Amino acid sequence: MSAAQPVIVPVPGLERVEPQLRELMSLAAGARALPSWSRSIRARQSGQFLSTLRGRGMEYDESRPYQPGDDIRQLDWRVTARTGKPHTKLFREERERPVFLCVDYRRPMFFATRGVFKAVQAARLAALLAWRAQQNGDRVGGFVFADAEHHELPPRRSRTAALQWVKLLAASAPACRGATIGGGDLAPLTAALTRLQRVAKPGSLVFLISDFRGYDDSAAAALARLAQHTDTILLAVHDVLEAEFPGLDGPALVADGRRSLQLAGITASQRADYAAQFERRSAALRDLARAQRLLFSVVTTDADPLAALMRLFGAR
Repeated sequence: MSAAQPVIVPVPGLERVEPQLRELMSLAAGARALPSWSRSIRARQSGQFLSTLRGRGMEYDESRPYQPGDDIRQLDWRVTARTGKPHTKLFREERERPVFLCVDYRRPMFFATRGVFKAVQAARLAALLAWRAQQNGDRVGGFVFADAEHHELPPRRSRTAALQWVKLLAASAPACRGATIGGGDLAPLTAALTRLQRVAKPGSLVFLISDFRGYDDSAAAALARLAQHTDTILLAVHDVLEAEFPGLDGPALVADGRRSLQLAGITASQRADYAAQFERRSAALRDLARAQRLLFSVVTTDADPLAALMRLFGAR
């Protein structure tokens, strides 16, 4: 007997803290306004990073003996070891381009002081991209990663595949949000990037949507490796409070609906250190994008996700 499909019951106000299936499905109409990504696209932000998309994905076809001028990166080491003579892998173009969406549902993503939680904004962006991929005739899939959970869907070409993806975005959020209570270290970003590198085929179009908490040298190296064989686009979601802490005349109360925390006054020096820490992480991501020629864009929690993607793709 097959497992019953999860039933998602909308709760008033819950759409700001958890992605709702009804809303994610409704984004299919707006996604038609996004331009096709089968051409070169330019990010409309500082740096003007230019990315020439590689086109359709490439799939292994056969191996043949190595010939002078062949790319040594395409050597088939297994056949070479078995025969004792160097062989080269040959690839054929896939009829549909794999579009892989990677969405961060770790604990810090379930936070915001204005607009919607970062996880909700990430889900909206991922849903818009999934619907546009389906409308573009591409294969769509991806995975959601959290501190203790990982949900994955292989890329497939159909409206059903896009629908399964948005269902996954909505159905997995409550459990991931529930994990915000309790201790434990934040799941490393590098683990998700390593997995993404394994499952994203050469030529895939990869969207990584995250707040990039835990971004470090190992995560940067993993992103660089991913960029070697895929077209990777980084969408950094953040809340304004993460970029700059407001001045406080006195104690302030911060709550998440389950717990509350009393904050004492914050000094000007502490505010400056806080802002500098956020800027260092943002600068490191921008530097990586520039070095690897990746598209990179920042989306705040109170932004219109469709408008943010239109700007990313250079559309009016």
